[in-house]
Amino acid sequence: MDIILTLAVVVAALLLFVTEILPVDLIAIIIMVSLMVLKLVTPEQGIAGFGNSATITVMAMFILSAGIAKTGAIQFVKKALIRLGGNHPGRQILAMGFLIGPISGFLNNTAVVAVMLPIIEDWCKQQKISVSKVLIPLSYLSILGGMLTLVGTSTNILASGLSAKLGYGEFGIFQFTKLGICVFGIGLIYLTIFAPRILPDRKSSAGNLIVDDYNLKDYVTEVLVTPQSILVGKTLQTSQIQRKFDLDVLEIIRQGTRFSPPLADKIISIGDILVVRSSRQELLKIREQQGLDILADVKFKDALTADLESGEEKMAEVLIMSNSRLVGTTLKEMRFRQRYNLTVLAIRRGADVVRGRFGRVPLRFGDVLLVQGPKQSFIGLQTTRELLVLEERDVEMMRQNKAAIAILIGLAVVLLSAFEIMPILVSALAGVVLMVLTGCLKPGEIYGAVRWDIIFLLAGLIPLGTAMEQSGATEWIAAQLLVFSGHFSGYWLLVMFYLSTALLTEILSNNASVLLMLPIAAAVATTLTLNPFAFMFAVMFAASNSYMTPIGYQTNTMVYGPGGYRFFDFTRIGAPLTCIQTLVTPALIIFFYGLTPTP
Repeated sequence: MDIILTLAVVVAALLLFVTEILPVDLIAIIIMVSLMVLKLVTPEQGIAGFGNSATITVMAMFILSAGIAKTGAIQFVKKALIRLGGNHPGRQILAMGFLIGPISGFLNNTAVVAVMLPIIEDWCKQQKISVSKVLIPLSYLSILGGMLTLVGTSTNILASGLSAKLGYGEFGIFQFTKLGICVFGIGLIYLTIFAPRILPDRKSSAGNLIVDDYNLKDYVTEVLVTPQSILVGKTLQTSQIQRKFDLDVLEIIRQGTRFSPPLADKIISIGDILVVRSSRQELLKIREQQGLDILADVKFKDALTADLESGEEKMAEVLIMSNSRLVGTTLKEMRFRQRYNLTVLAIRRGADVVRGRFGRVPLRFGDVLLVQGPKQSFIGLQTTRELLVLEERDVEMMRQNKAAIAILIGLAVVLLSAFEIMPILVSALAGVVLMVLTGCLKPGEIYGAVRWDIIFLLAGLIPLGTAMEQSGATEWIAAQLLVFSGHFSGYWLLVMFYLSTALLTEILSNNASVLLMLPIAAAVATTLTLNPFAFMFAVMFAASNSYMTPIGYQTNTMVYGPGGYRFFDFTRIGAPLTCIQTLVTPALIIFFYGLTPTP
C-alpha cells in the first residue's frame, strides 16, 4: 500500500508540473504536506529538506554569485566579447563559449545570463544582427558550462547530496570536469556551426529596434484636445479617462513644452497634445465621447521615437525574473505605474506581443515589458533583482573596488572544497559571511539574492525521495526496468536513463528529474554490479542539459521573450543537440569512468 500511495503522489506531482496550474515551488510544498498527511514520511522527515546540506549549499551559492555580480566582476568579458565576436553570429557564439562557459562552471548560470543579456543585446544592436541568432546559444552555453564543476548548478549539488544519502559519498568539485569539458566542446561546435543557420530572425537587426519589433506606430499616437472636449479644465485624475478606457497618457505637449509623468494632477487645456497608448478601436470611442482629434503625424517612426524618448524620457525592455512579485499577478493589481513611475506599452511573451487590455493579463516569468517613463525611474529598476532592464547597467552603480575581493572569496570557496580542506557547505557559508563583512554585499541584499522558488522546490521534493526509498517504490521501479531492459548492454542502459531523464526534465524541473531518476539509476546499477557513478552522472548530465523547450530550464525562459522566439524554435535547435548528447555522453562516461565499479 505504501508503494501505491507513493507512486500516486508521484503521478499527481507529474500532472501538476505538466499542467502548470500552480507554481513549481508551491507544487513541491503540496507534495511535502501530502506525504506527511499520508504518513509516508514522519513530520521530521517531511521538513528535513529545509535543513538538507544540498538546500543550504545551493542557497549559499546563490548569494556568492550575487556578490560577484554586484561588484561588476563579470563585466570584464564585455570588451573581450565585442573584440572577439566580430560581426558574425557564429564567431560571437564561439567567443561566448570560451568566455561564458568557464564562468558558468563556478557561478549560478541564471546570474550569468542575467548579466550577459544586456551586453549581448548591445553587441547585436552595434553589429545590426538579430538577437534571435545568439540568445538561445547564450542560454545553452551557460547550461553546458554549469556542468563543468559541482557548483555550476543546483542540480549538481542536489545529485551530490543524493549520492551521499544513498551511501556512495558526495561528488568532488572537479570529479566530472573532464566529462563536462568534452560535452561542452561538442555543444559549442554544434551551436557555432548550426545555430546561425537554424535560428530565425525573430527580432529586427537594423533600424529602430523597439519601434519595429513592437509596431508602436499602431497603438501609440497623439491626440489633440479640441475646444469641444469635455477634458478641458480637468485633470487626468478627475476626468478618469485612464480608468474608463484602455488608455495610458504618456506625455502632455503644450506649445512645444513637454510634461512627463506624474501627470495625474496636470490640468488639461485647449490645444494640448496627449501622447497616448491605446488601440485604434478604443481611440475611435474616445474621440466620439471625449472630443479629441487623432493626429496622424505620429505614424512616422522618427516622430514617434522623439515623443517617447524626449528629454528625460526613455523606453526600454524589462524582463520579469522568476522571483518577481509580478509573477501570477496583473499590472493593475500590482499598481505598476504608481510603484515604478513607468508606463507599460506592451508585453512580449516569446514571439507574441500583447498590446490591448494587458493590465488584466496575468504575468509570467520570462515576460518582457516594454516600458516608458523618466530616466531616473530606470535607475531604481536596475537596483532590484525582480526585474532586469535589458540594457547595460551604469558602471557607477557597481562596487567595482570590491571586484577583486569578491573573486578571491569565490576562488577560496572552490579551492577549500577541491582540496578537501572543508566541505563545500562550510566553505560556501564562510564565503557568504566574508562577502558581507568585506562589503561586496550589503546584509539586506542577501535575501533578494536567493532564488526562493528553487529553495522551496528542493525542500519540498527531498521528502519525496525519502518516501520512495522507505516505501520500496524505488526498488520496485528498478526491478520493472530490469525486466524490461535485461538484455541491454551497459552502454544502452546508460542511453536509456539519459534519454528518459532528458525527456522528463522538459516537463519537470531539472531538480525534480534528478530526485526521481538518480536513486532508480543507482539501484539498477547496483543490482547489475555496474558502476553506480556512471549511471548517476548520466542522469545528472541529462537533467541539466535541457534544450528542447523554453520552460525546461530557467535560462531558456529568460531568453524566450527578449529573443522574440516561438516555442518550437527551441525544439528545432535543441532536439538535434539532445540526440547528439544522448548518444555521445554515455560513451564518454564509459570511457572516463568505466562500467565496472571501483573497489
